[in-house]
Amino acid sequence: MPDFKVDLNLDDIEAKSSRGHALDFPQTTVSNGLDSAVRGFGAVLNWIWIALILLIVGNVLMRYLLGTNYIALEEAQWHLYAIGILFGLGYAVSHDGHVRVDALAEHWSPRRRAWIEFLGIIVLIAPFVWIIFTNAIPFVTRSYALNEVSAAPGGLPYRWAIKSVIILAFAYLALAVLSRFLRVCAFLFGVPRPRAS
Repeated sequence: MPDFKVDLNLDDIEAKSSRGHALDFPQTTVSNGLDSAVRGFGAVLNWIWIALILLIVGNVLMRYLLGTNYIALEEAQWHLYAIGILFGLGYAVSHDGHVRVDALAEHWSPRRRAWIEFLGIIVLIAPFVWIIFTNAIPFVTRSYALNEVSAAPGGLPYRWAIKSVIILAFAYLALAVLSRFLRVCAFLFGVPRPRAS
């Protein structure tokens, strides 16, 4: 049987991946401050995944070794997932790790791609963030006023607390989007003034 050898050039693969075609927009004073806040909070929040893994392992061990489970701990798993995913949206925007159609974008000029980014923020992302944020406020305040708890016996109290994560996560996403928008504007219009590298 002939030898089958696969020769992979990982640097070449990385260069052709979506990050390889990402635009590096100029930084501004305000965008740097926003990026620092978003990335700093995101780095701290990343520890939630460790807590989630430990909680899952603990729940599995209790179920199979002790023959018991606690509804509150299972609900805590769902809540940690929700927190991680919701805050992950802003983190992805900050790190330019969100999904794009790179098969098209890789053939466009940087200016055209910047205009697509500019219009995408104004037409898609900003209205989406605004709608979710403004509708989440009454959603959370009603839950708080009702002192909503889990419907499951033995579930977690203070349902409003996990619902309030929607407000916080979309405020966090708004900061990341604002930073990105400022950087795109600096690239396209020179306002705000780009920082010298």
